[in-house]
Amino acid sequence: MLKVEEIHTYYDHIHALKGVSLEIREGEIVCLIGSNGAGKSTTLMTISGVLHPARGRVLFDGQDIAHRPADRIVGLGICQVPEGRRILPRLSVADNLEMGAFLRRDREGIRQDLEKVYELFPVLAERRRQQGGTLSGGEQQMLAIGRALMGRPRLLLLDEPSLGLAPIVVEKIFGIIQQINRDGTTILLVEQNANLALGVSDRAYVLETGRVTLSGPSRELAHDERVRKAYLGEQ
Repeated sequence: MLKVEEIHTYYDHIHALKGVSLEIREGEIVCLIGSNGAGKSTTLMTISGVLHPARGRVLFDGQDIAHRPADRIVGLGICQVPEGRRILPRLSVADNLEMGAFLRRDREGIRQDLEKVYELFPVLAERRRQQGGTLSGGEQQMLAIGRALMGRPRLLLLDEPSLGLAPIVVEKIFGIIQQINRDGTTILLVEQNANLALGVSDRAYVLETGRVTLSGPSRELAHDERVRKAYLGEQ
């Protein structure tokens, strides 16, 4: 579905990604793990069109989308849940969700997807008229995921969905992420909690200072001594 080939991405003069390559097959959950500043979020933003690479290709269904505007990429079926949620705090839950369908014109399909989101996240249905900014952190994360689902993505990019959440809420969020995948959405997951990410994903890539240093099936990487020492807290 997605093939990233040797992308180099800069922030002004800072060389953030230095030849990153990865691929995602339809139906998978693939995770990116690495320390802060390794380039995980930059990789997602380059795929989603928020950033454009100086070199390299981003192929989605065989089309190079590396320099397409972000809204065009959403229209192709790639939606991102950004780090920190970034909901619209003064809008209601319902309005935040409808913003996720901004590019769509199929009203009946939007209505059906809204009901699916409410079924997936019953608390959002209960609070549909409440301002987004008054929700708890976990509820805001659910709202951010629901908003992305309203774009009807084929590939969902999740950036640090567990950030700042209590363990019991994280467990619930990750159960829902797995359900979204079982329902047919392919997922690329960036997650600081490597143990959690490797536990739910099919394959993984390890990023260090803008480069992929390890990749393979998640179960294998979870037992790799280098990964266990660097990211799973083992001595």
